[in-house]
Amino acid sequence: LLSLCHAEEAAVIVSGLRSTDVFVGESATFTCELSHPGVKNVQWWLDGTPLHNNLVTEISEQDGRIHTLTLNDVACHDSGTVTFRAGPLISSAKLLVKGISLLG
Repeated sequence: LLSLCHAEEAAVIVSGLRSTDVFVGESATFTCELSHPGVKNVQWWLDGTPLHNNLVTEISEQDGRIHTLTLNDVACHDSGTVTFRAGPLISSAKLLVKGISLLG
């Protein structure tokens, strides 16, 4: 275990975002884990657009280290790049929303 002796010690991303494939109407969840809490200026983006907590976009954090974004009831146009920023740290992953074929 790393001892966190200095509050000024820079946080690092322990576990970054993973690309996710979901079907239309499902939920997509992205999680990023930081080495320690207290990082300022946390923000989520989808294709360069800042995301905010609302009915379809759930943004949460646990212990100040585990940051989670859940996009509910996704549509085809939600496909793109999800980016998590915490201060100088950045993690990105792809979201692919697949349509449901009525032929299959």
